[in-house]
Amino acid sequence: MPTRRLFIVMAAAASLLASSAAFSQEKSIVVASTTSTQDSGLFGHILPLFKKKTGIDVRVVSQGTGQALDTGRRGDADVVFVHAKRQEEKFVADGFGVRRYPVMYNDFILIGPKSNSAGINGTKDIVAALKIVKSNGAPFISRGDKSGTHAAELRLWNAAGIDITKDRGAWYKEIGQGMGAALNTASASNAYVLADRGTWLSFKNRGELVIAVEGDNRLFNQYGVMLVNPEKHKHVKKELGQAFVDWLISAEGQKAIADYKIDGQQLFFPNANAPGA
Repeated sequence: MPTRRLFIVMAAAASLLASSAAFSQEKSIVVASTTSTQDSGLFGHILPLFKKKTGIDVRVVSQGTGQALDTGRRGDADVVFVHAKRQEEKFVADGFGVRRYPVMYNDFILIGPKSNSAGINGTKDIVAALKIVKSNGAPFISRGDKSGTHAAELRLWNAAGIDITKDRGAWYKEIGQGMGAALNTASASNAYVLADRGTWLSFKNRGELVIAVEGDNRLFNQYGVMLVNPEKHKHVKKELGQAFVDWLISAEGQKAIADYKIDGQQLFFPNANAPGA
């Protein structure tokens, strides 16, 4: 018959196994991130490398930047990885994030029909191009989702002296969806749309769309990452979340980002150490 000592040993072993399983399950984090990091395929490239290094699983909640920051404010994510510097700095200043770290950049591009209906293809002045789009009433698709790309689009309309909330017409359509959906809508309607280059390079359903405007310094697109403040939300996985942040800005993480390419083209450019990024 089993002895009392054997029962104790078996109970201890079961407890140890349960603790190990629980620890394994807990070795995961939630990252709220802009759709471009997901739709471009970047996460599919770097997250397996991060897990191999640390054993930490990352579950991505892919949203527009505004929604991702709201997710962080509610404490429904451990880390926020987005691309709207002013909003990121406010997130930290309001106490919802511990610290903002620059990670990488790429650029925005204006996509439009190959037929060059607005006569702007090949130009580099995004402000002049938007003025022409508006004056011609050329079809334009806006994400309209409070994302980093949407915020950039609104800044560019403003720079062009256009109050798009008042000056819009039937030519301007907000869809309230992510970058992939916006590109699909533009492809179906041969319309103009502002996109991040990473998502465009990975986008397959281009139809008759091409890059209409690129190369303007005002199209620069910086990404930053922040740990959600555990003092605001006690359940935030501080150590695991910070491990992800630290890896992204490390030499290994920066190399992983730089190594991600489509058809030989690099989609994101690491700049964690760039002053003021």
